[in-house]
Amino acid sequence: MPQDLGETVIDRAQAPLTASGGAGPDLAQLFAAMPGQYMILDRDLVYVEANPAYCASTQRTREEIVGRYVFEAFPPTGEGGRLIEESLRRVLVTGVTETLPLAAYPIPAPNGGFMMKYWSCVHIPLFDAAGEVAYVAQNAVDVTELQQLKTIAYGPEPDAPAAGESDLFQRAQEITAVNDALAAETRGLRDLFMQTPSFMAVLMGHDLTYAQANNAYLQLIGHRQVVGKTLADALPEVVEQGFPDLLRGVMTSKVPHIDHAASVLLQRTPGAVLEERFLDFIFQPIVGPDGESVGVFVEGSDVTDRVLGDRQQKLLLDELNHRVKNTLSTVQAIADQTLRTNADPVSFREAFEARLMALSDTHNLLTATNWIGADLRQIAQLEFRPYGSARYHLMGPAVALSPARALALGLLFHELATNAAKYGALSAGGGQVEVVWQVRGEDELQELEIDWREADGPPVTPPTRRGFGSRLIERSLQGQLGGEATLSYAPDGVRCRIRLPLTRDLDLDLES
Repeated sequence: MPQDLGETVIDRAQAPLTASGGAGPDLAQLFAAMPGQYMILDRDLVYVEANPAYCASTQRTREEIVGRYVFEAFPPTGEGGRLIEESLRRVLVTGVTETLPLAAYPIPAPNGGFMMKYWSCVHIPLFDAAGEVAYVAQNAVDVTELQQLKTIAYGPEPDAPAAGESDLFQRAQEITAVNDALAAETRGLRDLFMQTPSFMAVLMGHDLTYAQANNAYLQLIGHRQVVGKTLADALPEVVEQGFPDLLRGVMTSKVPHIDHAASVLLQRTPGAVLEERFLDFIFQPIVGPDGESVGVFVEGSDVTDRVLGDRQQKLLLDELNHRVKNTLSTVQAIADQTLRTNADPVSFREAFEARLMALSDTHNLLTATNWIGADLRQIAQLEFRPYGSARYHLMGPAVALSPARALALGLLFHELATNAAKYGALSAGGGQVEVVWQVRGEDELQELEIDWREADGPPVTPPTRRGFGSRLIERSLQGQLGGEATLSYAPDGVRCRIRLPLTRDLDLDLES
């Protein structure tokens, strides 16, 4: 058959097809000219094509049936209708050709009522390029005359209508409306199944062959065509995860299995790595009339976003608790160290508040980046802000500091700037501070080098006691961050040289 089954086969029969390598037979013309009755249905059992012999036998035009649900055009009645419908659906699932030697199937007569017809049917699967069953073709041979001759020779079948009945299947006409309603209800239920937000699938038999799968299920597994395939063939990645054994266990025990946020690895894109999804699901056994399990109904929801959101929330709460504890410890240490060097309540309050503001400013920078890090230049600018841009000069590349390094350097710059404002370059009108930095080394061996230089201030003398800055250097830079800082008090100005590894990250702790 041509690929586009929606075109009119008879129209295309006017021009021969050309195959690779030269002219070939006109398949459309062949389909139209075949004396046997042929029609083709899609996976929803909707007509996509019918040849003239089929239309003549059913006394319908092609335009009357193409695009219609087959059992809407010819409502099924009796055992013959059931056999034909079940055979068509099996072929779509299994991909195996089936033959029905004889099926009684009355069809509507043009002038009302029904005509008794006997058919010998062959149902043939038609596959797409991916090897999936895309259509089913029917060769329905009208053997009504042969069956009538058999009835004359051997008598009527036990279930045949009584002789003399004006319309052999008058009762079928009475239930046509019921059949139409049932057909519409069936289609509605199938549409509901396919469009349900939760994923659903039906697996039948011990080999767990897919009989149905709705749109949500297909989306979950990466839109792979699974109907008619076994679970092992359709989703080989779930075999080692134990799902076939779990499903068979449900069939054996006849007890539903429920799981919440179960981790499942799926290959949702061909050739891609396995993707972890988290699913809430139930495996419900399907029990046949004899009380034995014949399959499993699968229903559930993809809760991956919820699980990952809960994990992220827990991570953030843990991180928040961690930061709060560290901040409180830092504040406590600042208070303790400030009290050691400022016994007077007024001077203690001023120094303590100034240090808390320095800590707060650095916190604000970190909050702006969700505590990923802060830029070294911005940290330095915060401490020079009260003195004006003409009083300092910053030079160096962009350096993203981790939270612990940012907090440590923020406090250290605050102490150096405060000391310069009280005793050094920033205490005199013409004094200036220059901060120069660079990053040395590569990868895991990178180090940050900072040089703080004061100039044009009053003469400097070394302090007689250790202050907060000295303890900060010892506790944070040297003790925990693996760095070091050297202070020199030359007469022309204070100089501080800082070396800080960029590959080690611990929490800031100023406890003595």
